[in-house]
Amino acid sequence: MPLIEIRHLPAISELKQETGGPLIIPREAIGESSDIVRVAILNLMPVKERTERQLLRRLGMSESIVDVTFLTTESYRATHASKEHMERFYRTISQVKNERFDGLIITGAPIEMMAFEETAYWKELCTIMDWADANGTGTLFICWGAQAGLYHFYGVPKKKLPTKQFGIFRHVILHRNELTFSLEAPFFTPHSRHTYTDLKDVRRVPDLVIDAVSPQAGVYLMHDPARSRVFITGHSEYEADTLSFEYFRDKGKGLPIDVPVNYFPDDDPSKEPPCVWRTHSESLFKAWVQMISPGTKAHPSKEAHSK
Repeated sequence: MPLIEIRHLPAISELKQETGGPLIIPREAIGESSDIVRVAILNLMPVKERTERQLLRRLGMSESIVDVTFLTTESYRATHASKEHMERFYRTISQVKNERFDGLIITGAPIEMMAFEETAYWKELCTIMDWADANGTGTLFICWGAQAGLYHFYGVPKKKLPTKQFGIFRHVILHRNELTFSLEAPFFTPHSRHTYTDLKDVRRVPDLVIDAVSPQAGVYLMHDPARSRVFITGHSEYEADTLSFEYFRDKGKGLPIDVPVNYFPDDDPSKEPPCVWRTHSESLFKAWVQMISPGTKAHPSKEAHSK
């Protein structure tokens, strides 16, 4: 099914050029349809355009018509994207708080080593998470976003790793449910972070279901079925060259960085890496969109907030 076009957004123009990419159609060609799934994306990643393209590509492979709105924070202005880009394509919580959204995605952010409360936009982020919860909006938390959501709602802390968790890791499925029913087992997906969520801490939270873990990278996929919150500690949305981009970026800055695990063929950074996690990523995002779809009867948060 298609994505509703965001006019003049560079990521949309790029996706239109891709073979086998999502179908993108003008808003006026859609009309009124109960099949439209409205998704807000709070994009906290530094390279906004890259993340826009990644998430739009994944959402566009779902079985529903998806209408995306990009959000930014009011309490902190992005420094890696132009002011023009942010003002043209992004909105704030103040501007959308009275609108209905079926889903909210909160991305990762390059601030892992900072305490949550020291983050410039922490109070605003908590407001956004609570707003989504109060309105029965299913939320997908990714990487640092997952750590932030786990901390805010359940008090689960993040912990520092001795070295960066960086590469492609093998995962196993612990529970088959609406999120994991179509995922291959085992599956591989990227991680790129300096901190982690301890499996023992998650197991102390009775409301959380642990869906998938990695023997090397730890807990990966969790959800709270009563509140339609989904947490992913990795980056299944990444493109084939994203870890390569991060590796050479950090090397160029003189930062300590190892070659990503199981990524480059023969561990040779001169060789082009394959996207071995594409099928997993498409299946996971497709399942999430189905879960938050207005027509899905088993949407727990919508039922809870309709009473």
